[in-house]
Amino acid sequence: MKLVLHTFRASLLFIACTMIFYYGILWVTAEFSDFNKYDEPEGKAIKVSTTHIEGDGIDVLDRMKLFYLIGE
Repeated sequence: MKLVLHTFRASLLFIACTMIFYYGILWVTAEFSDFNKYDEPEGKAIKVSTTHIEGDGIDVLDRMKLFYLIGE
């Protein structure tokens, strides 16, 4: 009888933890579903990626070569 009671309690604990995890995942999904990561930045944000640097004459291919050469 003790074994059945312990098994039932363990099963009940497993089911409760699974439900908490499931509803937690649903909450996180609902929280970030309307989050658009492609919105225009606000404040003092600057553009960090360009295909050509004005004035330097370095294009993307040269920058990639430099990146792989230096390893940064």
